[in-house]
Amino acid sequence: MKSIKLFSILFLTLLFSNFTSSQNNKPTVFLVGDSTVKNGKGDGIGGLWGWGDYIGQFLDTTKVSIENHALGGTSSRTFQDKGLWTAVLNKLKKGDYVLIQFGHNDDGPINDSIRARGTIKGIGNETQEIDNILTKKHEVIHSYGWYIQKIIKEAKSKGAIPIVCSPIPRNDWKDGKVPRNNTSYRLWAKQIAEKEKATFIDLNDKMAVEMEKLGETKITGTYFYKRDHTHTSAKGAVLAALVIINELKSSKNSLKNYVLDHPKIVFPAKQKVFLIGDSTMANNDNPDAVGWGVVFPTYCDTTRIEVINKARGGRSTRTFDYEGLWNEVKNQLQPGDFILIQFGHNDAGAVDKEKFRGSLPGNGDETQEVIRPDGAKEIVHTFGWYMEKFIREAKEKGAIPIVLSQTPRDAWPNEKVERRTDTYVKWSKEAADKESAYYIDLHEIVALKYEALGKEKVKAFFPKDHTHTGFEGAKLNALTAAESIKNLKECGLKNYIEL
Repeated sequence: MKSIKLFSILFLTLLFSNFTSSQNNKPTVFLVGDSTVKNGKGDGIGGLWGWGDYIGQFLDTTKVSIENHALGGTSSRTFQDKGLWTAVLNKLKKGDYVLIQFGHNDDGPINDSIRARGTIKGIGNETQEIDNILTKKHEVIHSYGWYIQKIIKEAKSKGAIPIVCSPIPRNDWKDGKVPRNNTSYRLWAKQIAEKEKATFIDLNDKMAVEMEKLGETKITGTYFYKRDHTHTSAKGAVLAALVIINELKSSKNSLKNYVLDHPKIVFPAKQKVFLIGDSTMANNDNPDAVGWGVVFPTYCDTTRIEVINKARGGRSTRTFDYEGLWNEVKNQLQPGDFILIQFGHNDAGAVDKEKFRGSLPGNGDETQEVIRPDGAKEIVHTFGWYMEKFIREAKEKGAIPIVLSQTPRDAWPNEKVERRTDTYVKWSKEAADKESAYYIDLHEIVALKYEALGKEKVKAFFPKDHTHTGFEGAKLNALTAAESIKNLKECGLKNYIEL
């Protein structure tokens, strides 16, 4: 019996040892480059990603490991001066791969007090001696090609396999085309790769071709942001990684043996933004009554957030709650979601007749019992009570509520836009303050914009009646809401607004 147990232990030890050995012998793909390979910490902050964050999803990671050592802001020179390349070189073993992409930062000043990261243009052996203003060190500066060649040679000396990529193109367009670095970093990367007989991937040209197929309108705002023509979104990073993978497939480089036939690309989970309110926010399927929530997603980074418009025409705080609409939204809320809350237009209705949608005025705890047409009893609360309930229960689910006062009507007593500052605007703010929620006085901000435009121009915003806007009016209200969110201090939703 003891011999059987001993054999079992020896067998398991051998099995584990072989498994560990095979894991340690897996080749590693090391990535070296700048922020277009890994932005920040590689966590997508600001919606920006490098292609190195996604290339691993195209490879069989049961057989090959990925290590992304790229660092934003570095050039081919500073990546080595900072010791980042040495750290990679010390880990390299025979059969590993090194994907190399630099160029975006090599064009900077050679010597200044800010970054001092530039390299001499070209691939020659000329040098420039400097006393580095930034590091206070004496330094010999070489050409871009010299630094790339050094990485290639040293990688080869460890038995690793270098792959040189030209830098991704910037999201600049001219006459429907994306400019290439034909006479600079694209060319020099290619020349050095050929000189050292290393695999070359013309990422600059091949990605530009794919961008041109999609067109500037589709690329901007989806693959790149309007605010940044250099760094990609998750979709842009995946596009760059796909270009590299497709080029590898047609190359003689052995890394292609680890490419998955049917890769499943997983994008970061999107934050959710729920909208609850009435017809001034809702999708009413009516061109003459367009809620601003319909237009609001155009001012959001919808590659990172999903806007879910649950506003419903004709609803007050009371009916939104009574009809179960609030419970439907609440049950979908997850920690970190945002919820925009705006009511008031219908809360002034009758409490105990007609549409049975009026709420009691104010923010108090008073109630009124109502017998509905079907004979059911309903306890009606104040407008503020319902608003506080929505805020409180949203926070209990871990969501982040933002209260907005109602949009103003096209009513101009004394040639000024009518204000409801003593009723629903006031009560909305009081509810937000009581429950420590973010608050935006959309009513006042939009009213001031209306007055700046003038009565006649604003009239065109209201083709149906004095409450509901058409598309242009909804666009102004949505933009104002987005601008106001962008100005909210410490509110995470501001980071997803694209103006």
